Amino acid sequence: MTGSKETKKKIENRLKRSEGQIRGVLKMLEEDKDCRDVVIQLSAIRSSIDRAIGVIVAENLKDCLAMDDLSEDEKEEKIKEAIELVVKK
Repeated sequence: MTGSKETKKKIENRLKRSEGQIRGVLKMLEEDKDCRDVVIQLSAIRSSIDRAIGVIVAENLKDCLAMDDLSEDEKEEKIKEAIELVVKK
C-alpha cells in the first residue's frame, strides 16, 4: 500500500481499535449481553472499517492520479475502479 507514513499509522490505529472492539463484542456474546448493545457495537466497528477503506482507496487514487505517465483514459479508469471498490453493487 502506498501513502504517507502518517496515513498508514492512522489506518493501523483505526484497525487496531476495531480489533479491540471485536474482542469486546465476543466478550459481550460470552456474557449474554443484550442483542441491541451487541448490534450497536458491531455498527460502530463497521463504520470504523468503512472509514479505513475510504482512506485507503482515496490515498491510492490520489497517488495514481499524480502519476504523469497515465493517460486521461487510464486516470478515468482508476477513478471508476476506486468508486467500484467503495460503492458495492
